[in-house]
Amino acid sequence: MRRFRFGVTARIVAVLVVLGVAVFPLYWMFVTALSSNSDLFADKPRLTPDLGQFGVFVDALAEGKAGGWLLNSLIIAVGTMVLSVGLGIPLGYALSRFSFWGKALVTVVLLFTQMLPEALMVVPLFALFRRFELLDSLTGLILVNSAFVLPIVALILKGAIDGIPKELEEAARADGARPFTTLTRINVPLIAPSIAATAVIAFFHAWNEYVFAVTFIFNPDLQPASVGIANFIGELGTPIQTVMAVAFLFTLPAVAFYLLVQKYVVSGMTAGAVKG
Repeated sequence: MRRFRFGVTARIVAVLVVLGVAVFPLYWMFVTALSSNSDLFADKPRLTPDLGQFGVFVDALAEGKAGGWLLNSLIIAVGTMVLSVGLGIPLGYALSRFSFWGKALVTVVLLFTQMLPEALMVVPLFALFRRFELLDSLTGLILVNSAFVLPIVALILKGAIDGIPKELEEAARADGARPFTTLTRINVPLIAPSIAATAVIAFFHAWNEYVFAVTFIFNPDLQPASVGIANFIGELGTPIQTVMAVAFLFTLPAVAFYLLVQKYVVSGMTAGAVKG
């Protein structure tokens, strides 16, 4: 009985330690944002937030451009997620179920794209976007982010579809179902956890993306928060409280989105790993 209690206590302590390590950076951003200049440079750091400094969040949203930056980031992230998952589902289905010339080459090319750093593609994409007038637009960022995240989305969904017995589709085709109906009525519901996992990957990729955003967007009102936060860093000084306040607000939507779908992530990422 004592061993059982000790084991339960050890697990609780371990969970609390891991939770503390995960949450502490977010908490420290909050504390720093609500600290005065004297507290920031004091010999002993302040460990609790000063709620009297809460106006820094109000100023960042009301007087600054943080609210617009966060909205731009949300539009880019959601747009990238919808587009990449929407294209990744039929692409993964095609790679899993259809046989065609060059199928192995397509898979290799999709894997190869994940080895290319974004910085390598900035110059050619800049020239291409300028020609098609996609610079300084959120649509351009959605397209370029989707292009980079689509291969991994398609490959994950392909693995998930590989784990679905083909007999289910054969039975549907025997009843007169077409491939699109088979995909939407049979495969999509069965790979819903994998779809949720790829949605998380696409969302976070676009939410945190910086290189393309800082290169392709010139209008400050169209900048996402990842670029806007960097603009606070100046030659003569940096408003640390404001930076931490905006960074804290920038982190919250991503954390909230992950918490909503986290139960699907593990099962989705491992779907298709074991067949049978």
